[in-house]
Amino acid sequence: MQAQLAPGRASSAAPLLAVRDVSVVFGGIIALNGVSFDMKQGQILGLIGPNGAGKTTLFNCLSRLYQPSNGDILMEGVSILKRPAYRIAEIGIGRTFQNVALFPNMSVLDNVRVGTHARTNGDIISDSLRLPRSTQVEAALNAKVAEILGYLDLTAVAHAPVSGLPFGTQKRVELARALAADPKILLLDEPAGGLNHEEVYVLGDLIRRIRDDRGITVLLVEHHMGLVMSIADHVVALNFGRKLAEGTPAQVQSDPDVIKAYLGSKDQ
Repeated sequence: MQAQLAPGRASSAAPLLAVRDVSVVFGGIIALNGVSFDMKQGQILGLIGPNGAGKTTLFNCLSRLYQPSNGDILMEGVSILKRPAYRIAEIGIGRTFQNVALFPNMSVLDNVRVGTHARTNGDIISDSLRLPRSTQVEAALNAKVAEILGYLDLTAVAHAPVSGLPFGTQKRVELARALAADPKILLLDEPAGGLNHEEVYVLGDLIRRIRDDRGITVLLVEHHMGLVMSIADHVVALNFGRKLAEGTPAQVQSDPDVIKAYLGSKDQ
């Protein structure tokens, strides 16, 4: 478990994550246009905007599924852009997906165990021969997975295949898998999608607890404005690939450009 921060308080040191003038062009379409913002350790940062604003494109740049056309993304002062997607978890970036991306025929336990892969360095000989070091590592991973399952109230379904679980439970399984990689930053892509009102309320409380209990910084891409505005310390609003506004939830909610982007102006 990482060092804890006081609830709702972020470090005043250099940003944990820095997005610097990032642009993405697909053919002749500008999906992102010079977007910049900082994310401090211990923050919950909400990334909002209407459909087509560029939120998912930016999210995919952060998790290295997309390569920016221009600009840079720095994690603890070091560019991540030369690092392939399959090695992004090694530096402490974990994510969930808008559409649940689990192994449906595997158990909850095995899905979560997959998340520990980025933090292990075993070798085929030690693992095959069950050498002491290998068995010690496996025991530690099993204990870690058991702790995460308990933390997210998944112990009772640990051995059930995820395909038969309710959608809200599957979302928690995916979150558990992300936590198993010991992320410094957790990227949550539309975590409230498909959840009912009560489940969204529980989710908001859970995201805050993850930040407060486990010292994990959270970047939240979400359409559910009630969720974002109730838990985020800082909000960045995008529209048509550009940064529209940035500030506290109250500041962004009252920004005329944000209101216009969501509701339209009278002369439109």
